Amino acid sequence: MDTQREAIDLPAFIDANRVSRFQIGLLILLGLTVVIDGFDVQSMGFVAPAIIQSWGVNKAAFGPVFGAGLLGMLFGSLALSVVADKVGRRPVLIGATLAFSVCMLATSQVSTMTELLIIRFVTGLGLGAIMPNAMALAGEFSPKRKRVTLMMWVSCGFTLGAVLGGLIAANLIPLWGWQSVFIVGGIVPLVLAILMFLYLPESMVFSVVRGVRLERVAATLLRIDPAMTVTRDTRYVVPESRPNQAPVVELFHAGRAKTTLLLWAVNFMNLLNLYFLSNWLPTIARSAGLSTSTAILVGTALQLGGVAGTVVMGPIIDRVGFFKVLIPAFLLAAVSIATIGRPGLPLGVLIAVVGVTGLSIIGAQPAVNALAATYYPTSLRSTGIGWSLGIGRIGSIVGPVIGGELIRMNWPNADLFMAVAVPAAFSALMLMLMARGRQTTNTHAGAHRSLGGLK
Repeated sequence: MDTQREAIDLPAFIDANRVSRFQIGLLILLGLTVVIDGFDVQSMGFVAPAIIQSWGVNKAAFGPVFGAGLLGMLFGSLALSVVADKVGRRPVLIGATLAFSVCMLATSQVSTMTELLIIRFVTGLGLGAIMPNAMALAGEFSPKRKRVTLMMWVSCGFTLGAVLGGLIAANLIPLWGWQSVFIVGGIVPLVLAILMFLYLPESMVFSVVRGVRLERVAATLLRIDPAMTVTRDTRYVVPESRPNQAPVVELFHAGRAKTTLLLWAVNFMNLLNLYFLSNWLPTIARSAGLSTSTAILVGTALQLGGVAGTVVMGPIIDRVGFFKVLIPAFLLAAVSIATIGRPGLPLGVLIAVVGVTGLSIIGAQPAVNALAATYYPTSLRSTGIGWSLGIGRIGSIVGPVIGGELIRMNWPNADLFMAVAVPAAFSALMLMLMARGRQTTNTHAGAHRSLGGLK
């Protein structure tokens, strides 16, 4: 028997075939797991006033509660992404989703601020594992020609979840109280965890690199293409080998150190901006003399711009590469953020500028996640994405805090937004340095070819 003829190049197989119904269903399921991430963030903001009124606590007491969730996500991203590169994306993603479900249901039963603080931290731990593993699996089951587009569309679930979180909370709280939001928020991920247990496969390339569960690789291949022939003698070819060291250490070996640090810097700066704008923009707009409804409209324009950016950037990046899209996007963001603070802007112009900012800042974050996913090989992918996001989570905590301090110091809006424009310009600079140094990563061309490369 000619075993050479039975060798299957897994990345080439994914690239050569059309996206099957099985892959589409898998990507939808992954997108739904990302939805619960966005749901948690936005619904908590709506629930907080109801808890404050019900418990009679000071609103300032909720600062640590919000911070606890973000801190949990930070540690979850750092720790559980490493675990996923050791035991697999599937078990970690299912476990994180199940843990999130339990935590949401438990949150509906808390009665003190201390209990709420603890449960929010634990909830964040599970949430921190969802995005890195969902993005890793989405990339590993997507063909090269559509990889960035599909990954970014999956990450659109975060914004969709944020919208749903607001709508569901606004309708449930008046009828059944704030606890109902967490009950619904616990039941949905429980259903998702069951569906993933039944239908979500492990990454085929990961299984081959690790040399585990190879019989499931054959089953997954047949679900993608039932017409192909797979036997016990079939060999699987992947352009990677198992790393010799711990995943985090490997992020700095084989010429990856510079790009790793630059990716961390971009994530930190962009999430700093994203969370500052998301948290403070409506408040600043209200203090500038706009009505409450108009201030909410301004904040909504930011999120809608983010959705548009995510949908539009993916196909363009698949055609021309990351750097030709992201560098201009962050430069545009620097200009638009600085413009927001200019006094006397007509309302229509203000909303348009905020929309452009959302397109550039919120829309670019999924692209930065996809950039990390395409840079690192399978054996390091969850760790690479998770640590980039983990460092970024520090920015998500720092951004609102610094913004609050600058506002407390009575900085004029023009100066405040000029300062916020600096991180966006810095992100563009980091990407320029990354693009300039891409030729030095040619030693990893095999890994990049399997995932689309850096253009």
